[in-house]
Order: sequence, then structure tokens, then C-alpha cells
Amino acid sequence: MLFKSPELLMFLVLLLPIGIVLYRKREGLGKYFSKEVLKKLQLQEGVVSVGMKSGFLLLSLALMVIALARPYIDHGEIKVKSSTIDLIVGFDISRSMFANDVYPNRLSLAKEKFKAFSNDFKEAKIGVIGFSSRAFLISPLTEDFNTLEYLVSHMNTDSVSLRGTSILDALEVTADLMKESDKKAFMLFTDGGDNTTFDKEITYAKAHNIVLYIYNIGTKKGGVIPTDHGALTDKNGDIVVVHLNEAIKTLALESGGAYMQYSLKRNDIKALADAIKKHFQNAKEESIDMIRDIKELFIYPLLAGILFLFAALYSLPLKRRRYV
Repeated sequence: MLFKSPELLMFLVLLLPIGIVLYRKREGLGKYFSKEVLKKLQLQEGVVSVGMKSGFLLLSLALMVIALARPYIDHGEIKVKSSTIDLIVGFDISRSMFANDVYPNRLSLAKEKFKAFSNDFKEAKIGVIGFSSRAFLISPLTEDFNTLEYLVSHMNTDSVSLRGTSILDALEVTADLMKESDKKAFMLFTDGGDNTTFDKEITYAKAHNIVLYIYNIGTKKGGVIPTDHGALTDKNGDIVVVHLNEAIKTLALESGGAYMQYSLKRNDIKALADAIKKHFQNAKEESIDMIRDIKELFIYPLLAGILFLFAALYSLPLKRRRYV
């Protein structure tokens, strides 16, 4: 048996002076208290003697110290098989994603949907990229979803050009990140960009076995893009209104993936997660991890310590008082 915190066993030494105090002769206390007061202070004999009560108390303290030291049995290393689906998630961070037709804006909603998506997709390794006129890496493939959610929620776009939407560039980065995978899943949060056709993107996706799943955010009515000086205007001084581009639907379907237009339903993104799982069920990457088989034992001395503590403090007296 081993201990995770063996240094705590040093507290067992403190039980020695406690034991001396508990077993100290009663006569020695008479120097400090009168007989009447001493009689009230001393423990009364019961089914369990005072000496046994002291022993139970010491044993209880010893067992609790052992529990704090966390005893365990190490059965050695074992092999564990795990299967995951590799997935790249892309965030369109072009200027149009800051349009206010979706509250508070399209990009903020995309971040919230990603959080719900990752909660429904625990069996995946997820990497994250951002893109506008060019793509950049936010996180490589990982199973640490807490870190992913933090990086996505604090995605810094201050130093990135927000002009244009190059989905082809995002596809090239995805292909490079997943070059070891035969089938590549790419989840895309966007408003569709400005293209009317996506022939180049479709050709590239098919050539590199990239399957796209697109969550399109925006409204047909469109919205304006707030700036520090009011709504964004074009070179003629007219307010720019950006609309949802539904033409990107063909890119998702032609690549063999799925398309979904945004909604305010909390669990709508789950449908895309389920579609990815179903499509890549047979393409899961199996890996073998080595973990240690450790059995924690602290609960046993802890429970025993509590039982001995109750025995020391609450044993029944030999006789009950009679009331006349």
C-alpha cells in the first residue's frame, strides 16, 4: 500500500502527547480543582470504560490522519482504447460577422453556438481556426474543450484584416492541419461571405476529402455594422447593409456534408453534431493510451475513524438516573 501524501503521516507523532494527556492520573488534577468540580469534569463510567474511550479517540484520530495521507493500491499501467473524430471548426471573422441583425452580433452568436456544439461532441478532437481575407490558427486538434471555449470566447481580431471572406484559404489551412487524415470534417460558422458561386471551393474540398458542415448566421433582411462613428458606410456615404448569403449551401451539400441556417433554439446545433457523428462513425481514429490503474483506499480508514469517534463520545452509561 502506498500513500499520495505520505508527509501527512508525521502528524501521527502528535498523538503521543495527546495520549499522555488522556491517560493522565486523575489525582493530578486535584491540585487545580475541588472535588465537586472535578467530579463534574471527569467522564462517567459507562458500558465502555473511560480508558477504552480514550483509546477509541486516539485510534479515531490515527485513522483520520491515515485517510488524509490518501492510501492507495497501484495495479500498474493498463492499455485503454479510445476512438475520436478529428474536426476543424472555422470562424468567419470578416467585418460582416459584426452585423447587428442577430443579437448582439453574428460572431457572438457563433461563439455561443460553438459552446453548445462542443458540449454535444465530447468524442471529438477539435481544432479551431479563424479567417477573413486569410486564415490563422487559434488551436490545434485537442480534447481540452475548456481551453477551446476560453480561446474562442477571447478570440482577438484586433490585429487581423477583417475585409473579405476567403473560404478557400480556410479550406487550405484545414487540409494542412489534417493532412494525416483520410477524411476531414470541417465545421464552419459564417454568414456565407460575398461569393455567388463556390465552384473553386467545391473542387478543392472534393480533391482533399474535406466534408463541410455549415452553420449560416444572419438574416435575409440584413443588418448594419456598428463602428465607433455610427453605422459603417461605403465610399458614397451610404450605410452598408449586409445580408445572409444562402449560396454557400451548395458548398456544404456538394462536399457531402450538411447545412443549417441559424435559429435561436438552444439545441439546434445538436443536429449538425449528430450528422458529423453519423457520417464519420466508421472513420473514427482509434488510439491506445497507457494509464495507471489506481484504487483509492482513503474511504475505509475515514469511515472507521468516524465509527471509533462515535464510540468514544457517545457510549451509553451503565445506569440511568432515576427521577422521583
